[in-house]
Amino acid sequence: MTGRTWHHSNARLHQLSWKRYLWDEMSESVLCEPSSDPQWQQYYDLRWRELRAPWGQPRGSEKDDLEAASQHLMIVENDDVVAVGRLHFNTPFEAQVRFMAVAASARGRGLGQRILRELERRARSAGAHSIVLNARENVQGFYEKEGFSVVGPAPLLFGAVPHVRMRKVLR
Repeated sequence: MTGRTWHHSNARLHQLSWKRYLWDEMSESVLCEPSSDPQWQQYYDLRWRELRAPWGQPRGSEKDDLEAASQHLMIVENDDVVAVGRLHFNTPFEAQVRFMAVAASARGRGLGQRILRELERRARSAGAHSIVLNARENVQGFYEKEGFSVVGPAPLLFGAVPHVRMRKVLR
């Protein structure tokens, strides 16, 4: 994916640094973009395990038609992907975060926060004025602590998982 630009009609969106790696020496975790087939497999596997399998959804349901036009981040610890998140643009000024997931064994250590803050930084750098997301009600508080506000209901996922639509204005 080196050298790839976001698929977007607005010429103001510039190519971002796809070789940026952020190290956390305290936990020996690496925040990076998936770059090899095994990394992509682990990335999508975590999305499926945490976001789809608990509701009996098949493999493949963890992907959508915006994968190629999105930025993907993951945190790797000891060669295992333990957290993931994705960013894409809905309009030239509105970005959306989707598919945020942290492995059950890695929760509560700020990994989701690290991914969300880096996705936000990238959205701001690309010209976004706001970020939206659909949050499961059980993690609404996490996003509120990061400055997101509820703007209304979001679709019920799989007929069983309540969500709220949230927005953050970028300054």
